[in-house]
Parts: sequence; structure tokens; C-alpha cells
Amino acid sequence: MAEGFLGILVLDTRFPRPPGDIGCARTFERAGIPVRYLRMQGVGPRRAVQESDPAMLESVLQGALELEREGAALVATTCGFLSRYQPRLARALRVPVISSSLLQVRELPQPGIVTIDRQSLGPAELEGAGVPPGVPVQGVRPGSEFRERILGNDPSLDLEQAREDVVQAARALVDAHPALRSIVLECTNMPPYREAVREATGLGVEDMETLLLRSWRALGSPG
Repeated sequence: MAEGFLGILVLDTRFPRPPGDIGCARTFERAGIPVRYLRMQGVGPRRAVQESDPAMLESVLQGALELEREGAALVATTCGFLSRYQPRLARALRVPVISSSLLQVRELPQPGIVTIDRQSLGPAELEGAGVPPGVPVQGVRPGSEFRERILGNDPSLDLEQAREDVVQAARALVDAHPALRSIVLECTNMPPYREAVREATGLGVEDMETLLLRSWRALGSPG
């Protein structure tokens, strides 16, 4: 059995995180996985997703190294857009690091991606995660409850409407690409709505929670 804990770098956020969201400790408590969080002060959702500030790399890198020093057996982040730093993080850490749910896209049959912000998900993020060229991407509708509350770091969130926003994006993706066989939810705040997306589309749905559970078990760790 591997020793240690799952170390998670958390954006500087205040929006609600229901179980399933990897920023919610109950997500891993229910799986029997020890977890420790490290907040990246000053790195909020808009900065991580839309600004692509090069200075963030140092914050992410130093936070990941701190978790490793504390004994993390696996390091992850709460923002799928940090996949842009995956190659650098992987070189710097001795333990596995999973910056984004997008890292599993290349392993899935005929995948598509649902993201919080289609305009901001560019080559740096996709290439950093090793996403094959041509994988279709659908964003959550601008102005929607889910997108605006999360990116705006709002302390309130209508969970029912947020679920519907993510489901609508998934349906739009499948309508535009009917040959898809699987969906990856980019945003780490989307896993609470995974089953709703699966029901609405009839496809296999993966996200950051499912990836981390598989990765932790692959280490031979408890849970």
C-alpha cells in the first residue's frame, strides 16, 4: 500500500462546493481517501481560466512542491485549465501530478469535452493535457448560472440551475457530434452533475473525481 495523502491545490474561491466537487473534502471522505488542501492565495477563477497569467506557474509549482514535501502521494488541482502547466509540474515532482481531468481524454473512445469557458480553453491547455487534435469542445452558455457564479467567485449558487446548465452544454455537444461515445467534464466543479449528464446523453461521462479515484487506487493506496 502507498502511504501519504491526496494533496489538492485549491484556487482562492468562495463559491459553494457540493460533494463531487474535488474541493469538497466529503468527496474523498466517502471514498476513504485521506486528503489535504492547500489554497493558492490570490489565484481566483477568472485569473486561472481567463487571464492565463504566466506568473501563476510559480504559485502552482511551489504549492505542488509543498504538498509533496508534506507527504502527498498524489497531487492534483481544482482547475482544469492548469493543464497548461502539466509538463512543468510532472518534471518538477517525484510523485504523480494530475492538473486536469483533460489528461484522460486521450484514453477514451471518441471523446468530447464540456468546459466552463470554450473561448479560454486553447492550445496551451489542450496540448498540455495531451488532448488529440480535433476533439470537439463545448462550453457552458455565457451568462448561465453555473458559468457566471463560478467564474465570478460568487458565494451563492443555484445547484439545480447549475446542473441544468451543464446538462444543456453536454446535450449541445452531442447534438453537434452524434458519433461521440464519451464525454469529459473539464471543470472540477462539474462532477456533482455527472449522473445527470450521463442520463441526458446516454454516454460514458468522466471528470476530475473519477480520474482521481482511479489514479489513487492505481497507487495501491487505501480506498
